Amino acid sequence: MFANYLIGLREGLEASLVVCILIAYLVKTDRRDALKPVWIGIAVAVALALGFGFALEFGSQELTFKAQEALGGSLSILAVGLVTWMVFWMRRTARHLRAELHGKLDAALRMGTGALVATAFLAVGREGLETALFVWTSVRASGDGTQAPLIGVLLGLLTAVVLGHLFYRGAVRINLSTFFTWTGAMLVVVAAGVLAYGFHDLQEADFLPGLTDKAFDVSAAIPPDSWYGTLLKGVLNFQPDPTVLQVTVWSLYLVPTLALFLAPSRSAGPGVKAAAPLREDA
Repeated sequence: MFANYLIGLREGLEASLVVCILIAYLVKTDRRDALKPVWIGIAVAVALALGFGFALEFGSQELTFKAQEALGGSLSILAVGLVTWMVFWMRRTARHLRAELHGKLDAALRMGTGALVATAFLAVGREGLETALFVWTSVRASGDGTQAPLIGVLLGLLTAVVLGHLFYRGAVRINLSTFFTWTGAMLVVVAAGVLAYGFHDLQEADFLPGLTDKAFDVSAAIPPDSWYGTLLKGVLNFQPDPTVLQVTVWSLYLVPTLALFLAPSRSAGPGVKAAAPLREDA
C-alpha cells in the first residue's frame, strides 16, 4: 500500500503543480476567460488516464495465462523505463518548470482555445498515463488481491491535491528539490522490484529461461503470508524465492540508477522551494 501511496503522491503532486502554475499564470495575466479551456484539457487528460487504467485491468482478463504474463512483463519493463525517465527529468527541470509552462501557455493563448485545451491536456495527460501504467504494474508485482493498493493510490492522489491547493494559496512551504529527490529515490527502489517481477512474468510466459533457477529461498524465515512478508512485498515488491535472473536484473538496475540519481548535479543551485504563493496575484 505504501508503494502505491508514494506513486500517487509523487505523480499527483507533479500534476498538481503543473495545474497550479497554469491557473496562477492565467489569473496573474488577467486571462480568466482562458480558464475554462484549461480545465477542459485537464478533465480530458484525467478521463484518458482512468480509461487507460480500466483498459489495462479488464482487457488483460480476457487473455490466456501466458498472454497475461507476457503483457504484464512487457508493460512492467515499459513502466520502469518511463518512471526512470520521469524522475531524472523532474530532477533536472524542476527549477525551470514554471518558466517552461509559462512559455507554452503564452504560445497557446496566441493560437486560441484549441491550443489551450491541448496544452493543458498534454501537461497533465503524460502524468496520468504514467501513473495508470506504473500503478497497474506495481499492483501486479505486489500480488495483493485486496483493495489496499487502490486505496493507497487514491490517498496519495488526495494528498497531492491538498498539497497543490495549499501551495497555490501559499499556506505551506516545502523544498521541492529535496522532496522530488527523496521520493524519486524511493520510486527507483519500487521500480527495481517492478522490473524484477516483470522479468519473472516473462519467464512464466516462456519468453525467458531460468524459471526454476532460484537465487535463494528464504520462505521459511520470511513467510509470504506473514505480516512482515506482506509488508516487504507491498513496499519493496520483495519475493522470498526469486530467480537468478530476477536478482541479476534488480541489482543491475538499482545500484547504478540510484547512484546516478543521487549523485550531486553539477548545475545544482539553491533548492527549489514552494515558498512564495503559486497564486501570483496574492
